[in-house]
Amino acid sequence: MDDVRPGLGPVYAATLRGARAAVLTRLWRALAHEPLPWVVRREVSGDALTVLLADGARLRGPLPDPYATVAYVRELDLDGRTHHRAADLMAALRVPHGAAFAAELDGSTASLALSRAGQRAHRGEGPPVAVWEWEQRVVDGHPYHPNCRYRPGFSVAEELAYAPEHRPVVTLGLRAVRADASLVTGGWPAALRDGERVLIPVHPWQEEHVPGLPGAAVRDLPGIAAHPLMALRSLAPVAGGPLDGFAPAGAAPQLKTALSTRLTSSVRDISAYSIETAAAVSAFADALAARLDGRLHVTRTLGAVTAHSPDLAAVLREPPERYADTGAGERVVPVGALVGTLRARSPAWRAAFARLALSVCLRVLDLGVALEAHGQNLLVVLSADGEPLRLVYRDLADIRISPARLAAHGIPAPPLAGRLVTDDESVLRRKLLGSLVTGALASLAGSARSLAADLAAATPALERTPDTAALLSGPLPTKALTLMRLSPETPGDLWTTLGHPSECSGLVPRP
Repeated sequence: MDDVRPGLGPVYAATLRGARAAVLTRLWRALAHEPLPWVVRREVSGDALTVLLADGARLRGPLPDPYATVAYVRELDLDGRTHHRAADLMAALRVPHGAAFAAELDGSTASLALSRAGQRAHRGEGPPVAVWEWEQRVVDGHPYHPNCRYRPGFSVAEELAYAPEHRPVVTLGLRAVRADASLVTGGWPAALRDGERVLIPVHPWQEEHVPGLPGAAVRDLPGIAAHPLMALRSLAPVAGGPLDGFAPAGAAPQLKTALSTRLTSSVRDISAYSIETAAAVSAFADALAARLDGRLHVTRTLGAVTAHSPDLAAVLREPPERYADTGAGERVVPVGALVGTLRARSPAWRAAFARLALSVCLRVLDLGVALEAHGQNLLVVLSADGEPLRLVYRDLADIRISPARLAAHGIPAPPLAGRLVTDDESVLRRKLLGSLVTGALASLAGSARSLAADLAAATPALERTPDTAALLSGPLPTKALTLMRLSPETPGDLWTTLGHPSECSGLVPRP
């Protein structure tokens, strides 16, 4: 740290205590609510919760609010011994796969402290304008995952060089692949072609750490300078680069690259399936959004390419700014970037946003598509005075499409098979409610009490459908993020439920 960012060390040391509390709070939420196989039962006594473990151990901490985002847990008591660090506690629990997860928690804490230290250098800046500027203001990562900032394989120098919260400009390399050895769907810019070869942007971390990438590194052309976005492997090219004008309205498209390391829970490569289906899914989603009377726009996929390897692939999609009337003072902002802002702290603003987001996304679900509408994929167009006007959704790689629901509304299903297609009601509702309600809306609200109020304010505006009934009447789905990390033998997502916020609104944590 002293070599690459002199003077940051003391600031980093000062942020460690808060980072430890933030990660410990996220871990306590999991221990209090997830279906962990070695938890026997949970007992509430006054304002405390005791978790009883299969080996007879007793873990005690404050009564948790499953929707809280404030770091209110400074210590937990395990059989009379106080733990202030999530990694130390996980190691002391001595559960299967706990040692590996403890190392991840240590990495998440250190990386979160670095993120917070780096942001202190930017205090006093003016308000963000471009989408990428909003995204680079997000410091703490996933609001509920203990691995909120875990980036295995990234050194301190690489985090400072590539992570969005540190405000770098990243230069993407290019690798040339023969056209007959690649797959392109949609369009692909002339600037990224060289005769019979396709030029595929590659993240510099990928070039450095993944041996045997297909194709040949291009040395005689400049790379693509870009601002990293909230997703780290997705970037907004700097104006004046080779991709200018490829997107509608003369803008440069946002660029999604492969990054073969696990960030929070998933390895961020790009599957061949995502490339093969990209054009069809984009055209279908764009047509479906047109049914929403201008309240929803989808950033279309302009082109996608793979070298028949998940380690070398890229997707170009429309920039979200296309859907804001900047001349009228409108701006488009990722919902995750609004957490903790003055708008998110306003009950009236949150109620207006909840009405918009729920009415639109539940309508889309009723038509037959479950959006993964978390704070990274879902953006909101704000008026000049900050009021929510309409939604923009990006990244169609993990939506779910129901042919049966589409048919019920007379909508032709897209020519797709595979993991995107399902008629399973529980899968469809989990996808939307687990991302929008227990994800985006909960993180904006910051507590069960506030989320309950936001849902109550939105209810009169919602169509009465079975999906709405599931939202309003019962427990809500959420990913069991810690269980997933402690279950390496089980691929894919694992789920649990949280009590409806209206039923646990008294569980308000004290900072």
